Amino acid sequence: MADLDALRTRFSHALERARPPADGPDPTPYADDLLARWQEPQRRYHTLTHLADVLDRVDVLQAHAADPDVVRLAAWFHDAVYLPDRSENEERSARLVERALPEAGVSPTKTAEVARLVRLTMTHDPADDDPDGQVLCDADLAILAAPPSAYAAYTLAVREEYHFVPNEAFRAGRADILRQLLDLPRLFTTPYGAEHWEETARHNLRGELELLTS
Repeated sequence: MADLDALRTRFSHALERARPPADGPDPTPYADDLLARWQEPQRRYHTLTHLADVLDRVDVLQAHAADPDVVRLAAWFHDAVYLPDRSENEERSARLVERALPEAGVSPTKTAEVARLVRLTMTHDPADDDPDGQVLCDADLAILAAPPSAYAAYTLAVREEYHFVPNEAFRAGRADILRQLLDLPRLFTTPYGAEHWEETARHNLRGELELLTS
């Protein structure tokens, strides 16, 4: 179970470091709104646990980021709007950024950067000269390199989110996604991710694909 107080504090610290000192309202209501979103009943994988995991991975990768706190805010918002049967979740999450962060005292420049990073999670394809995008995307995909039991729990949670999709259709669609990931020249673009996560992630993806297609 995620520690709500700890998460609230993490959001407050990221927000306060991303805006001018003593400029803006109390971060708590913004944190509470996001925490409520991440606890919506339709979520099985995109939950507070996923949020905390992504934030932890951003902490691991922060040395590779240009602005770690902007990346942390993007992590908070990247699945803030999430309906499994919709395809525009990232765009709607980015629009939430564009409404909430200016009100919270964040500059237009940093707000635009957070929104850009949230939109980038639609493709997970950051440019070579985009260190913040690389950190966010690697943090979001780090679950692919989880140990076997955690990876199995992840795949089960994804299936539960898409409970409305018939089994054969889900298997075919998921297999296509796995093949697309395996066809990428690299899954992780930070030096840390490439060294520590790439090989394990590919092993997990190949194993899941074999199960789906056997």
